Amino acid sequence: MKLNTFSFVSLGCSKNRADSEVMFGALIKAGYKPAQAEERPDVLIINTCAFIASARDEAAEEIRQACQLKQSGYCKVVIVAGCLPQRYREKMLEAFPAVDAFIGVDQLDELPGMLEKLAALPRAKRQYPQPVTIAPGLPVRTFDKPIPALRLTGPVFAYVKIAEGCNHACAFCAIPQFRGHLRSREPQAIVEEVKALLATGAREINLVAQDVTAYGKDLRCGVSLATLLKALDALEGDFWLRFLYGFHNHVTDELLDVMAKAKHILPYFDLPIQHCSPNVLRAMRRADTIAAIDTFSDRLRAALPNAVLRTTCMVGFPGETEEDFNQLMAYVERVRFDHLGTFSFSPEEGTHAATLDDLPDVKTAKRRHAALMTLQKRIAREKNRARIGQVQRALVVDYDEDEGVYVRLPHQAPEVDGLTHVCHAPETVAPGDFVRVKITGARGYDLTAKLVD
Repeated sequence: MKLNTFSFVSLGCSKNRADSEVMFGALIKAGYKPAQAEERPDVLIINTCAFIASARDEAAEEIRQACQLKQSGYCKVVIVAGCLPQRYREKMLEAFPAVDAFIGVDQLDELPGMLEKLAALPRAKRQYPQPVTIAPGLPVRTFDKPIPALRLTGPVFAYVKIAEGCNHACAFCAIPQFRGHLRSREPQAIVEEVKALLATGAREINLVAQDVTAYGKDLRCGVSLATLLKALDALEGDFWLRFLYGFHNHVTDELLDVMAKAKHILPYFDLPIQHCSPNVLRAMRRADTIAAIDTFSDRLRAALPNAVLRTTCMVGFPGETEEDFNQLMAYVERVRFDHLGTFSFSPEEGTHAATLDDLPDVKTAKRRHAALMTLQKRIAREKNRARIGQVQRALVVDYDEDEGVYVRLPHQAPEVDGLTHVCHAPETVAPGDFVRVKITGARGYDLTAKLVD
């Protein structure tokens, strides 16, 4: 059996996208080719997420559909990669017998070799699940992309994973159980990847990790997020640089100083607080964040007056009282985050939180979720209205002949914060260009603007 072409389905977060780019590059290096539009691939690869139940359900449905496509002759081989097989090794073998092979998060570069073995098997034996290639124990590796400039996000922006794993022990989170402990990539490898991306036209670099603010703590050579950002900011070119997914109590004075002096680093902070009540934070095993919770927003805005704050909050955690929730509402009203996402607690097997009692009922959790989102929608609407009339630098991310141009402003991170629509843009404007726009209106979380000469 010949296996020449492949196609990817990448589920979950931007960190998964970076892993897909590692596998994608490894296949191209080995001589495989990505299937073109409307072309049937020989190999269909699904990179999965296993963070929460809805993500696992989505992955399971994609796997079932892929197996049905194989049965119909659409493809020859189905590979399932990433968090789901890493977390549920034995269960995956039983649940999806039509899958040809599974790989975990530590074996991304072994995909070409796996395909060679599958291609060499007699057809009858391929009806049985192949051994998963997940190494025993926790993952221990990091990966540099085989093709540094490769990106699956299109020409304008890129995600660069700077570290893997997490050393935190949040009561509700199972990620360290299948992603392992913190492992930082070497800074020079990151710099070289960013240089390659910029050389091929990327204009927005987004550094990602399970905890980007912990970068370098395991390297023990004086490297930190601050020193890495300083090195990246020194690169030549016209580009934006931002980092995503950190801890507010790990934002150091050195980091703020580097950002304040930088040419390319956007004053954008994605720092999920989860809650503000000390009682809830202790139950979440995030007590080390309590001391910083009251002051971090003022501290960041004092250092960087244009600071943009994004966060995530969890409601309905075991033991959360009405007083705790009202405290969170008052806190969000005071801090006025630019962006805030909310989700209700759901017990994850294997986590400490799944063993806790005094769980608010579903109706209460839904009510709190709705109330917090209603509050944040009002805050976001007020903030967007305050931006009307401002002139800002923007990055063109898409051009549509009929609808005009879509741009991203500094406070809008890719895929999570919305876009800004510019009507009547000349054809000379193209994705990747930086332009100046005047904000003219707000549509929910999105904005409208016009070009400024």
